Amino acid sequence: MNLDELRWDCAVKQKRGLHIIMASVLIWSAVLVVHLSPLPILTKNLYTFFCTAPLLPVSYLISRIIKVDFQNKGNPLTNLGVLFSVNQIIYLLIAMWIFTAVPGKMLMVLAIIFGAHLMPYGWLYKSKVYFALSGIIPMAALFVGLNYEPATLAAMMIFIEVAFCIGLVIENRRLA
Repeated sequence: MNLDELRWDCAVKQKRGLHIIMASVLIWSAVLVVHLSPLPILTKNLYTFFCTAPLLPVSYLISRIIKVDFQNKGNPLTNLGVLFSVNQIIYLLIAMWIFTAVPGKMLMVLAIIFGAHLMPYGWLYKSKVYFALSGIIPMAALFVGLNYEPATLAAMMIFIEVAFCIGLVIENRRLA
């Protein structure tokens, strides 16, 4: 297969990562619950990190339900997709610093990092939705994060993630 065929294969077999974005809706919902609680902000931030931990197991379960090839081992570009995700972990060091330096803005930084890391998936999955949201999410997170409480930002992220899922479903229908 040539490069475009490999990218197409990733998009089709992995449904453009829909399972991960669906899991993100659940993660951001848990984050919203944490930030609606009366807990101190440092505790909320710690619990926010805990909320992100089940992303892969939950996305794996969702992949089974919606029939996604979670690993797509036959395609070498799958490893590139994993590298795109691992790269995000390096940027989480910034969020860890913000955790105590400017605790009220940690969720904003986390949302910005999440959004920005989507851009290479736009290329991998040949997806306009990923490309668009890789710019929209960081800008929206910055605006909402600077002007509103973290719970409002978490609610915005749920709304965006649901819209993201709908956009991917529409894009995926065109794959058939």
